[in-house]
Amino acid sequence: MGKKIGLYFGTFNPIHIGHLIIANHMVEHSDLDEIWMMVTPHNPFKKKKSLLDNHQRLEMVYLATKDYHKIIPSDFEFKLSQPNYTINTLAQISEKYPSHSFSIIMGEDNLKSFHKWKNYTAILEDYSVYVYPRISEGVSNGEFSEHPKIQKVNAPIIEISSTMIRNLIQEGKVFRPLLPAAVWQYIDEMNFYKNKF
Repeated sequence: MGKKIGLYFGTFNPIHIGHLIIANHMVEHSDLDEIWMMVTPHNPFKKKKSLLDNHQRLEMVYLATKDYHKIIPSDFEFKLSQPNYTINTLAQISEKYPSHSFSIIMGEDNLKSFHKWKNYTAILEDYSVYVYPRISEGVSNGEFSEHPKIQKVNAPIIEISSTMIRNLIQEGKVFRPLLPAAVWQYIDEMNFYKNKF
């Protein structure tokens, strides 16, 4: 029998404890069986030059999730042509795993720009969206407030970002508490993020 999978997309540059707290909360407090951490090679809305190599970011996700059997790292998007859009990933992953049902995990801040996503209405026809709270400015698009495919989850509000962590590293500040221990060790050994982009 197929599983209900939540797809948590991100560059994870680097993955931090906030990502893990949200993923774990989603899989433990919803009807989802697993969360797949979808490492995105290049988000069309982000500058690529600040990204670590795809496989280095994937390695950090592996290190971060190795003790969580319901949270699975995925390089599925690495094989797709770039820049890629979520609608393409959903179509191809559903084709590859026809017995599973897939949903999207997103922050409330992303929901505000969801109407700008490619074919967002087609996404909502076939897939559910689980939204976790974020403190952010602006108002969510009214059409999403009562949408039957959009479910808001009462998850902890996490105000940690990968950008913040990269800035702390560049400033020589202590950032260790914000990362899983194995990820901190990997970044420290590899001297990642020391240079400004």
